[in-house]
Amino acid sequence: MQELARRTATGVVFVLVMITGIYSGRWGYSLLFTAVTSLSLWEFLYLVLDRKSRRDRIRKALGLLLGIVPFAHSLVLQLDIINDPIDFVIITSILYSPLVFGAFVYELFMASEKPFVNLAFLMLGVFYIGIPFGLLNFVAIHQGMYLPNIVMGLLLLIWANDSGAYIVGSRLGRHLLLPRISPKKTWEGTLGGLLFTLSTAFLLHLFFLELRLIDWLVLAGIIAVFGSIGDLVESMLKRSLSVKDSGKILPGHGGMLDRFDGLIFSLPYATAYLLWIR
Repeated sequence: MQELARRTATGVVFVLVMITGIYSGRWGYSLLFTAVTSLSLWEFLYLVLDRKSRRDRIRKALGLLLGIVPFAHSLVLQLDIINDPIDFVIITSILYSPLVFGAFVYELFMASEKPFVNLAFLMLGVFYIGIPFGLLNFVAIHQGMYLPNIVMGLLLLIWANDSGAYIVGSRLGRHLLLPRISPKKTWEGTLGGLLFTLSTAFLLHLFFLELRLIDWLVLAGIIAVFGSIGDLVESMLKRSLSVKDSGKILPGHGGMLDRFDGLIFSLPYATAYLLWIR
């Protein structure tokens, strides 16, 4: 009972923080997802890199810096802070290259037993977390206009998929989806997540008029498929490292990666669709 109360309280606070950040304007959104991206990156790096020495902390800080650059880069572009976007892209790309190769130089002098494993994890953080969250900025801001309802809609679809999978899977689940990775996920739960997500998409088109019904339904399909895959991918990561949760920042719910794994994996496909219809 106490655990349920803690989970509920954490969930309520989490949802309120997300809603407040998203609907407090483009700067509130920017602060919120800068924090989400940074915390997700730090959790990932904390999981995959050693934690015992000062050099490991420096390595994780370097990985955090590398991973946050794509998000910051796209955010500055979308906020129209700069006068010449083309020059900005060129200059920042040139400056980013020494930062990337600086990681190689760091490993060169740290005498690590597996330097290229460390480098691979640093680069993986960029592609697995940094770039997907960077793509979210192209969803949230279009032609200088901030679109909070679309961001909120994507989160609601993710939550509907997770809730539907849990409710249906826990009650009707019989056929395991991928027991090697996740012994509790079932095909019935996956189908339940899809139905919940499609139903939520229908409701969203009644209130969030920025997109048509067909667009919300397509996004629901994308999230039901790739959000579920993202959840399995994170389960694969945790199983390979023999950990239960990615972090402890959300009592009763785990870490940021546990909450955003589905969104992270869905964003490249959702962004591609939204840019296409625009």
